[in-house]
Amino acid sequence: MRILDERLHADPSRVVLRPFHLGWQATNADNSRAAKLVADITALSDEAVDIELDRVLQDFDDRHWQIEAMFDQRFVEVEHALGKLGSAVSLPRKRLIGAYFCHEYTYAAAALMNPSIVPHPDQSGMSGGSVRFVMSLRAVGEGHISSIVFREGIAHTDGSFALWPQSSFATSVLPDADTLDDPPKIDEGGIVKIHCHPDSTISNSVIFPITEQQRNGLEDLRLVRFDHGKGKHGRRDYEWIGTYTAYSGSSIRSELLRTRDFRNFTLEPVQGRAGRNKGMALFPQKIDGQYVMVGRQDGKNLFLLRSDRLDCWDDDGVLLMEPKFPWEFIQIGNCGSPILTDHGWLMFTHGVGAMRKYALGCALLDRDDPSKVLARSSEPVLTAVDADRFGYVPNVIYTCGVLPIADRILIPYGISDSAVGFATTTVADLMAMMDA
Repeated sequence: MRILDERLHADPSRVVLRPFHLGWQATNADNSRAAKLVADITALSDEAVDIELDRVLQDFDDRHWQIEAMFDQRFVEVEHALGKLGSAVSLPRKRLIGAYFCHEYTYAAAALMNPSIVPHPDQSGMSGGSVRFVMSLRAVGEGHISSIVFREGIAHTDGSFALWPQSSFATSVLPDADTLDDPPKIDEGGIVKIHCHPDSTISNSVIFPITEQQRNGLEDLRLVRFDHGKGKHGRRDYEWIGTYTAYSGSSIRSELLRTRDFRNFTLEPVQGRAGRNKGMALFPQKIDGQYVMVGRQDGKNLFLLRSDRLDCWDDDGVLLMEPKFPWEFIQIGNCGSPILTDHGWLMFTHGVGAMRKYALGCALLDRDDPSKVLARSSEPVLTAVDADRFGYVPNVIYTCGVLPIADRILIPYGISDSAVGFATTTVADLMAMMDA
């Protein structure tokens, strides 16, 4: 196992522009605070409006992309909610009103952790075995709310990799709704459709909680490139699917993120008994005509689940692995979707031992019958040492998915719920660490 130098850290400078809501105080003795706010702005002289708008732009223009257009959009939404404000309202006044109904949100100020990594939908121009990838990360910001962010990059067969640079601007991935103040459009199955801004890149897009079930966070996305088999023109039909935990503040539920381009997504609940648990990871293809997942249904052990439907998991599963070694006595779980190798399904695990220390392990499952465990690591393959022990939640090493490149594996991993590190190893080295 080779630890790489690259580190990603929490960054309070990463902000997005979001709608500002007056919340429970929106109605007071004067009826509508929002209407009173607009009336106060309307009462300003043209000169005062110009001065105030200039102040806002001086403070925030270089921190946000197309900020004046966003103020324009926000004014339209406010007007939609409060009624027509009059065609005589000047453009500067409209923008100032829009600015009062926006605020900055620091989506990654507290932590950046628990990454997952998959091949990018666009592999054009790649040669020599290099792979373009998309990495998802759990970003924790103001109010300890978790959101999903992405980074793109290229990994090489020698174990090196490079991340594409981010711009200084980030944008929210938006739900289908008439305005940002309207509830998202949710179909009967609980599915929400969301989309990136057409001029934003994947690496600068942020998926925030949308529904009531998600309101306290989208946690630990485990991405996989799922192979549906041959599609049109004999090409492989790939879909990128992730399981994550939707946390309402009082309850959890597993949900699915689905996309084919990382620009348009659907978020949908996992139906059935298994959906009430967290930490589910989907195999990258059907096995014996069924979808297969690994999950921790009892909070301690790993189970293998099967289903005829991707969105419904009523199977209680079969016991796959129990804690066996001291470093995992408290509980074990999966660390992302299994990888198919010449030896079988390689699955990274995490174990929790004394002093609640999290470490990574691995196991090998039979290719044709993944309920059979062929081998597993008796010692951790990666554990927190030295400075990596310190962070928001100390002594934690955790990943939600790894990337195979030829005979090597790139492992992005969370460091004590505060930062992200990277390691690389070979399948052969992992096989040598496992005991039958």
